[in-house]
Amino acid sequence: MKLPGRRRGWATPGAWGLFIALATLATLAVLWVGWRFNADLQQARAAAARGSLLAQTPCGQIEYQQAGAGLPLLVVHGSGGGHDQGMAFAAGLAGHGVRVIAMSRFGYLRTPMPADASALAQARAHVCLLDALDIAQVAVMGGSAGALSALQLAIHHPERVRALILLVPLAYKPPTQADSAPPLPAWVEAAMLRVIGSDFLFWAALQVARDTLLRVVLATPPELLAGASVQEQARIAGMLDHILPVSARAAGLVADTAAGKQLGPSALAGIRMPTLLVSARDDGYGTYASARYSASQIAGARFLGFDHGGHTWLGHDAEVQAAILALLAPLRRPCGHAPVVPAAPAAPAIPAVPPDFAAACSGFATEQTRR
Repeated sequence: MKLPGRRRGWATPGAWGLFIALATLATLAVLWVGWRFNADLQQARAAAARGSLLAQTPCGQIEYQQAGAGLPLLVVHGSGGGHDQGMAFAAGLAGHGVRVIAMSRFGYLRTPMPADASALAQARAHVCLLDALDIAQVAVMGGSAGALSALQLAIHHPERVRALILLVPLAYKPPTQADSAPPLPAWVEAAMLRVIGSDFLFWAALQVARDTLLRVVLATPPELLAGASVQEQARIAGMLDHILPVSARAAGLVADTAAGKQLGPSALAGIRMPTLLVSARDDGYGTYASARYSASQIAGARFLGFDHGGHTWLGHDAEVQAAILALLAPLRRPCGHAPVVPAAPAAPAIPAVPPDFAAACSGFATEQTRR
């Protein structure tokens, strides 16, 4: 006969109490994470919608926003962006006699993905947007993957482009030219696409692995952040945070990844407008070599290179902005002919033009590398 004994393990009241307490804490933690994620996602969606306008064009619906008055500047965002990313970078230019038009490319936010999403088709969509806004000519600035269609716009519609700016551009270079960075390993690319394909996974990575996102997604060495100014740290934090909602940008991101594997030569020798290209040697996407090559093929182009700064030109934003303003300055003043768009009369003074831009009306044949 079994004698009654003392209950052990989970049969004891104390053990059950501990189990219930742990289960309650786990449930509360899950509820808090869910609440925090939903709150941050709603905030991100509101930020992405701020200032958004829609143009119905023969090329389809195109999302954009505008700021400032003066010389029109079409801003073509990079991977993971949208009109919001473009305006975040270029808004400071709007105070210098520049009318910033930031648009969302195919597959980003409220611009749908068409059957033909090639760079040339995107360039035609740029023309459609300019027509819808009744703008005859613009300066165009393409960043990262946005450089592909900005370049095609300059090549195929030169009558619409007064100046070309390519920032850390995704661009072709011959195989004989040395790479400035190795390609991403296949498993890293697959993991990145998985993360940037999910709002929750990307949000979770923002909470626990920001340095990894900075290195892999923004292709910028995270160790540079510690020595950067408060303003630069805030700029980079904003670039990461504003990739949310990534689900509304996923189609464009996938298309950009595919486009980066199918790069071919372009008719660079035919580009005649003032041109500026910017990159950094430690850009993890390897844009330094391709930007430098492109600059060598465009008559009078200026290449501004940095030894450090990554894909976000971290630590050099003020210099990049000044170089852009210097490129645009002659277009806001008479230079053998009246400008198409006059400078805004109340615009603040533009920073002094560097000596290498003194001959801006005749060309920008120069190469510079900053440390």
